[in-house]
Amino acid sequence: MKTIMITGGAGFIGSALIHHIIDHRYEQVLNVDALTYASQPEALAGLERLSRYHFERADVRDASRMSQLLAQYQPNAVMHLAAETHVDRSIAGPEVFVDTNVTGVASLLEASRQYWQGLPDDERAHFRFLHVSTDEVYGALAEGAAAPDESSPYAPSSPYAASKAGGDHLVNAWHATYGLPILLTRSTNNYGPGQYPEKLIPLMILNALAGRALPVYGDGRQCRDWLHVEDHVRALCRILDAGQPGESYNIAGGAERSNLVIIQSLCDALAQQAGLDSAALRALISHVTDRPGHDRRYALNARRMRDELGWEPNHNLGTGLAETVEWYLSNVHRWQRLFEPAADR
Repeated sequence: MKTIMITGGAGFIGSALIHHIIDHRYEQVLNVDALTYASQPEALAGLERLSRYHFERADVRDASRMSQLLAQYQPNAVMHLAAETHVDRSIAGPEVFVDTNVTGVASLLEASRQYWQGLPDDERAHFRFLHVSTDEVYGALAEGAAAPDESSPYAPSSPYAASKAGGDHLVNAWHATYGLPILLTRSTNNYGPGQYPEKLIPLMILNALAGRALPVYGDGRQCRDWLHVEDHVRALCRILDAGQPGESYNIAGGAERSNLVIIQSLCDALAQQAGLDSAALRALISHVTDRPGHDRRYALNARRMRDELGWEPNHNLGTGLAETVEWYLSNVHRWQRLFEPAADR
């Protein structure tokens, strides 16, 4: 049976990816996660009983450990999702972002290259290294500007985005220099049930339920495209199966909204589902000083995913937000220990 090694599998996107593979595919899964502050092992509860699922606590920056796990489990693919992802944290402390998102990528790439080069010819031909990145590497877009495609230049603004861009360049360099069969993906903002509460959507839901202020940076008109996590993991699997080695693929939800509109929509969904007053919830919205270098707009041109790989998002943003609100209302035990009210991040 084939095996997929997934780094960061206890994170929001990683755990959704593991569930998708277990539920809809046939491969064994090796979950490699360092279990940092944002990891949620409870999202994977019960999988340890399955013979197809394996977990190893390890850090991608540890090249020798990565080499040992590759040799032990003999994966046919590596899907690299482990990363530091929080922009505000990158502004406060950029070093850990460079360490994980650049040095960690280099360590995993080199371990994977050595493993791949030692495989028999037929296995080497089918091995893939899939690296998950972000729309933020392209930098800010002007209102009305065309969304970047896979050939657009990088122009990262934050330490987070710059660290991800650095990792992306390393991935492409390992393909160009060594021939490692890489696949590079970039997605827009993910959302959905179970996201760690430092991100905008869960943070606003939980602040509202606590009757606390809903802090919004600046005028709140920063625009993002929103991609449901289940659509994202479907796209990743499609790219793993049919993507061309050495190529990159943009993944977008096709749902651009301003932060302010997203928060207002969450207030309305909470009012409907929890019997609260929508006007009272909206009155909690509070505009705070904008963060340094806050990009006004991100978006991606995902035409390649549709035209070449036949993928499109299945989730409507309105129903997706309602489903997400319902999850937080129904899973107090999951988020209560994680929730620390804070500003829009």
